[in-house]
Amino acid sequence: MRRFLPYGLALLLGGVALGFQMGAVFSSNPARRAFHKLQEVFLIVQQRYVDPVDSARLTERAIRGMLSRLDPHSVYLSAAEMRRMQESFDGSFEGIGITYELLPGPDGQDTIAVQSVIPGGPSDQAGLLAGDRIVAINDASAIGFTHEQVQRTLKGPRGTQVRVTVRRPGVPEPLEFTITRDRIPLHTVDAAYMLDEQTGYLKINRFARTTHREVVQALRRLRQQGMERLVLDLRNNSGGYLEVAVQVADELLGDDQLIVCQKGRRPEYQASWRARPGGLFETGPLIVLVNERTASASEIVAGALQDHDRALLVGRRTFGKGLVQQQIYLPDGSALRLTVARFYTPSGRLIQTPYRGSRQDYYAAHWRRAAQDVTRSVEEILAEVPDSLRYYTDGGRVVLGGGGILPDYLVPPDTLSPLVQAVLRRNLDQRFIWRWFDRYGAQLRQRWARQEETFVKVYQPGSAMRRDFYNFLEENGFQFGGARDEPAALRFTEERWQTDWKVLRTLLKAQLAVRLFGPRARYPVYHAIDTTLREAQRLWEQAAALDQRYKERLRLLRD
Repeated sequence: MRRFLPYGLALLLGGVALGFQMGAVFSSNPARRAFHKLQEVFLIVQQRYVDPVDSARLTERAIRGMLSRLDPHSVYLSAAEMRRMQESFDGSFEGIGITYELLPGPDGQDTIAVQSVIPGGPSDQAGLLAGDRIVAINDASAIGFTHEQVQRTLKGPRGTQVRVTVRRPGVPEPLEFTITRDRIPLHTVDAAYMLDEQTGYLKINRFARTTHREVVQALRRLRQQGMERLVLDLRNNSGGYLEVAVQVADELLGDDQLIVCQKGRRPEYQASWRARPGGLFETGPLIVLVNERTASASEIVAGALQDHDRALLVGRRTFGKGLVQQQIYLPDGSALRLTVARFYTPSGRLIQTPYRGSRQDYYAAHWRRAAQDVTRSVEEILAEVPDSLRYYTDGGRVVLGGGGILPDYLVPPDTLSPLVQAVLRRNLDQRFIWRWFDRYGAQLRQRWARQEETFVKVYQPGSAMRRDFYNFLEENGFQFGGARDEPAALRFTEERWQTDWKVLRTLLKAQLAVRLFGPRARYPVYHAIDTTLREAQRLWEQAAALDQRYKERLRLLRD
C-alpha cells in the first residue's frame, strides 16, 4: 500500500524537511569520549587563544567541517538561511507582492526597479506598475539598497503597512503609496498552457507544500482546454518534499504502481509509496523534459515514470541525488540537514552519483560527466555500463543506475553564439528593455492589456527596436563590421548580427512579456527557441506507442 508521511515528519530531497528538536544522545562510550574531546578543545581555544574568539562563528565552522566529511548533501543552515528556505518550501511569504531588479542609477547607486506586480496583490491594489522606481521606503531613501535591505524593509507581517515613494517614467513628480502587506504565493508551477490543440505543457520548478494543488489545478484546466498529451518539464527542478513528488507522480501512474522506495539505517526510515486510483492523467502520451539540474525529488518522478514505461524522457542526464535528508532544528533557529536514507526507483535503481573526495570534486565530476554525455548517444553510454548498473523497465528496456537518470533521447544543450553570450553575460537585454519600457511602457500596457496569449502569438520586435538595440550595443562597447584584424573583445560581423537577431529579439520579447504580464509570461516566448522542447515534439509517435503498451499492461494487471 502507498504510505504518506505527515508533513511534521516529511522527508525532503534537494530541498528541506521538517524535523524534530535535537537532544544529546550518545549510544556508545566512543561517541561520548569524542564529544567530550571536542568540548574540551572548544573551551581551551575560548580561554587561551591569543585573540578574542567569536564563539558562534567558531561553532558554525566546526559544524560545517564535521558535516563536510559525511556526504555532499548533509549541511548546516544558519537561522537566516532557514527562514529563506522555509518561505520557499512553504509556498508563500508575507510582503508587498512585486518582483524587482536593482538597476544602476545616474550617480552609480542601485535603484529598486519594479519588474512586475503580482496581479491582485497588495502592490497591484495600491497602484504600483512595472517600471516604477522605488526611491524611498517609510520616508527614508532607498537609493543604494542591497537585496538584503530591500527584503528586510519590504517584507513584514501580514496586515502591517509600508509607505513607498516611486518615480514613474513620464510622470514629473514622485508618487507615494501606502501598501498593506499580505501573504504572497510563491508558485511552483511556472507555466501551464496548451502548445497546440491537443498538447499541454506543464513546468514545475520545485516540490513545495503547494505543488500538488497547483499541479491538480493545472491538469484540470489543460484537460478542459482539450489536452490529450502532455509535456512535463522538470528541467532545473532541484527537488523538494518527497511526499509532494510522490503525489505528483501518483497523478500520472496507474493504481498500485510502485513510485519509490526509501532505505535507511533506522527502521523509521524504511518506507515505500504506491499510486492510488483516480490520477488526473494516468494514461495518454507523456514526455518528460530533464537536464543536468534535474535533481532529487524531481528524479523520483522521472525515475518512476521511466521505470514503468509511462513516459519518454528527453533532454540530458539528471544530477544524480538519491539521498534523503531530514531537517533537525537547533535551539537558535538554525538546523542540520542530515542524510538519513537513500531512495530507489521502482526498478531498484539507486540514483545517487558516487561521491569521493571533497564537495568541489563531487560537483566538478558532475559537470565533466554532463559535458561528456553530449558527445555520445544513449546507446553508446549504456554499452559502457557494467551489468551491476543495468536495470530494466516494466517493458524490458535497459535503464542506467548509479549516477542520475539517463533520458531515452539525448538533446545537447543550446549553443549560444559569442554575440548572444556577451549580451546575456552583461544583462544587456534587460538593461535595454528597461530603457525601452520607460519610453513606451504606457502605450504598451494600453495596447496589450489582458491580451497575454495574443501578445505571445503576434508581437514581434520591429525595425525600430532592432535599430535602437543595435545602437545600444554600440554604446556599450560592441563593434560591428570594420577591419577583421582590428583587435576587439566585442567585435562581431554584420553577418553575425543578422543571424543572431532571431534569438536576440526573442530575449527582448520575453523581457517585455515579464513587464506586461508577470514572470510566467516569459516561458511561451522562450519556447520559440527551445531546442529540447522542439526535439521532444518530434517524438509523439514514439510516446504514443509507449503509452499504448503501457495501457495494455495496465489492463493485464487489472484482469
